[in-house]
Amino acid sequence: MIKQILSFSFLLFSIVANANEPLIHNNFSREGISLNGKWHYIVDVYETGYYNYRRKPHDDSENPGAGAFYLNKKPKDKMELVEYNFDLAPTLLVPGDWNSQKEKLFYYEGSLWYKKSFDLPDYNPEKRYFLHFGAVNYRADVYVNGKKLGMHKGGFTPFNFEMSHLVKQKDNFVIVRVDNKRAADEVPTLNTDWWNYGGITRDVTIYELNKTFIQDYSLQLAKDNAGIMTGYFQLDGAGKSNSKVNVSIPELKIEKSFTTDENGYLKFQFPVKKLKFWSDKSPKLYHVEFSTEDDQLSDEIGFRTIATKGSDILLNGEVVFLKGICMHEENVMRGGRAHSMEDAQMLLNWTKELGCNFVRLAHYPHNENMLRLADKMGILVWEENPVYWTIQWENLETYANAENQLKEVISRDKNRASVIIWSMANETPQTDARFVFLSNLAKTARSIDNTRLISAALEDHGKKGEQNTMIVEDKFAEVVDVLSFNQYYGWYGGEVDNIKNIRWEVDLDKPIIISEFGAGALQGFHADSLTRWSEEFQELLYKETLPTLDKIPQLSGITPWILADFRSPRRMLIPYQDGWNRKGLISETGNRKKAFYTLQEFYRNKK
Repeated sequence: MIKQILSFSFLLFSIVANANEPLIHNNFSREGISLNGKWHYIVDVYETGYYNYRRKPHDDSENPGAGAFYLNKKPKDKMELVEYNFDLAPTLLVPGDWNSQKEKLFYYEGSLWYKKSFDLPDYNPEKRYFLHFGAVNYRADVYVNGKKLGMHKGGFTPFNFEMSHLVKQKDNFVIVRVDNKRAADEVPTLNTDWWNYGGITRDVTIYELNKTFIQDYSLQLAKDNAGIMTGYFQLDGAGKSNSKVNVSIPELKIEKSFTTDENGYLKFQFPVKKLKFWSDKSPKLYHVEFSTEDDQLSDEIGFRTIATKGSDILLNGEVVFLKGICMHEENVMRGGRAHSMEDAQMLLNWTKELGCNFVRLAHYPHNENMLRLADKMGILVWEENPVYWTIQWENLETYANAENQLKEVISRDKNRASVIIWSMANETPQTDARFVFLSNLAKTARSIDNTRLISAALEDHGKKGEQNTMIVEDKFAEVVDVLSFNQYYGWYGGEVDNIKNIRWEVDLDKPIIISEFGAGALQGFHADSLTRWSEEFQELLYKETLPTLDKIPQLSGITPWILADFRSPRRMLIPYQDGWNRKGLISETGNRKKAFYTLQEFYRNKK
């Protein structure tokens, strides 16, 4: 019965999910026209600019009224009533969240309109123009010159729309309605443990492309043969059929040419010799060039294999232990959502200082800067879809949304050697519907990319009748490649002085990653080691937990919770929390807590 549900559901969900405009992938290497900077904004609490007084969307009408903000309307004379004016409105910086930029918007969740004017000095009607967003949280309705381009849902993945038919050389404007209201049927849903930063949180770029261009490419080692390079190309445009495509890796003296099919697609493979593998100890990247008659791109790509064998994780065929840490996409020193390469550098430098070779990017896809930098620094990465806690498991649209966000992050980061794990979810309650939901996501991930490992942060619990034995009973454990679970013995239940007596009973012959453990501590608050919220208590929990976890036979890695304190409205206790989750090893002022050095020493001694 479950198999039938899986098959039928997967078919339905795939139909629902494939409605978005194709994404221009690997745009990181393209030159574009940046729209970053100051954007005018209007806070729209009642959504007046989107709905008319009958609660009908203005953009559903052929003759929208003057109240439709996306028209950027100006009065024709001194008597015409227009009740908004972007040009007189204040400004916000893009990329950036509105919460940390304006004190009045600190707790705001709702609709906010952004407007930016732009020119195209080198406008060429023979070119194609795309408007690309790195991410907008959560829903984005995008309009150019008064016409709607489209809508995107999902706060952490890129999207773009073609606007060739609307733009001109001068006096263009883009207006974006951003709505970050939480909802029960969205992904993530109502209940999370992080700050719901709203806004255009990543770069906005215009790309001028030829009529036919490289829409997507992939290049990596074959799953079961490190001597074979495999990949694919997808061209877009009128000249995509039967086009010649070239792949060049100068350092390896590789020059290959292929021809696309009638749909502009080709899948290829070729042998490769004398390859230096990418690894955490030697993050070798090769300069790769891709070209057609009409387009060319280059990338820096590392090549490695990742697999499991019994309870081991194998990187390039050798056992690797993942010395990790969890992190949120937040620059606590500045306050607000992290978005720049400098932000990524700060966070990953902290992980290197800890002695990490692995990071879990919680609980959603982080900025592409993070993955590009991890490639260069030799840091292995766990990426996670924001299926968090409670989701409407039987809602087809909710699944389609989750699947689409998963596809978008896999498509964006498939060429990043640092990414070794796609995580489907975090701490989700067990039901048959949830099993179907997550199993379909895993099936989708494997169909897109069969070279990486699948996991999810599951939960453990005590074995009935055995006080000190913990188990993981979850059908989804059979689906994943790596069994990962969160455990908080000593913080959420259990006595810290009993941690040394705890054991985990896991029958599956799979690698285990402890995806979370930890305790809250207010940096600078010192007391005896059995005083909650003190640095000493957090330090004690780490000292007791680390050697206990190390006794798990299948243990292949840990990612304690969490690198740095982060904002969360769930955490209200004054003076210890005051709107912050205090389980970080580093405070919002950048100070290391005592447990930071405990973990650092454990990793230093861990072989």
